[in-house]
Amino acid sequence: MKKIAVLIVVCTFFLAGIFFYEQAKFNDGRLHIVICNVGQGDAIFIRTPKGQDVLIDGGRNSSVLSCLSNNMPFWDREIELVFATHPDAEHIGGLESVLTSYKVLSFNTSNKATDTQVFKRLQQEIQAQNIPLRYIYAGDRYSLSDNVVISTLWPTKEYVESDTGSFETNTFSAVQVLSYGKFKTLLTGDIESSTLDNLFPIPYKIDVLKVPHHGSKTGLDSQTLSLLNPSLAVISVGSNSYGHPTPFILDLLNQQGIKTLRTDRSGEIEIISDGESWWVN
Repeated sequence: MKKIAVLIVVCTFFLAGIFFYEQAKFNDGRLHIVICNVGQGDAIFIRTPKGQDVLIDGGRNSSVLSCLSNNMPFWDREIELVFATHPDAEHIGGLESVLTSYKVLSFNTSNKATDTQVFKRLQQEIQAQNIPLRYIYAGDRYSLSDNVVISTLWPTKEYVESDTGSFETNTFSAVQVLSYGKFKTLLTGDIESSTLDNLFPIPYKIDVLKVPHHGSKTGLDSQTLSLLNPSLAVISVGSNSYGHPTPFILDLLNQQGIKTLRTDRSGEIEIISDGESWWVN
């Protein structure tokens, strides 16, 4: 009996130690943005200073779950907001596994459908769990409880309603600004440079840019990059046959002296901000 009692005490202290370690690690009162390493795809995890969880896209497969387990306390099985920027497989393929592994309180996406099986399965899972679904348009704003704001810049409702079925899914990709105090990051999905040029006709200083479309040559041009003037560019990319990131984009970023990080070389990329300053972990 004494041995059992000692074992219980040891296990209790061990579990308490893990709990306090996780508390200190994941609830430090700062904003954490993690560009997940999901191969050729996008998945961005955000943990707010007060511990709210947001996921933007989910990559192509269940590898996004490793990113979530790395960056959320083990007891936290709730994600407050999930966004799907657009319905391409390398952005939504992993979201099905997220919905079956975590309780998602709100699912938000651009109003563009496809007839792919992965999109149909995702729709079915959202309906089966009765998860609140919202279509997002330019002007929509999510104000979280700790002064973190996610503002949608694109697509406009007028653009969506003008679709005759001929538009590429990338042109509907949600473009969002995440702000916390003085810190701003631009999240771009797979948007095209022609759209960004229209969204930013005047200078709009950001700190971090998620490079559109895994570094495709159609995602950025010098005009918009000069107006945004980011200090850091992050490319979410994996092994692919498209030549991403293209030499054109890498040269463009280099010519403007913008530090560039890539998930295929750095793995997960974590950016932390206290609302005044920011840094890469």
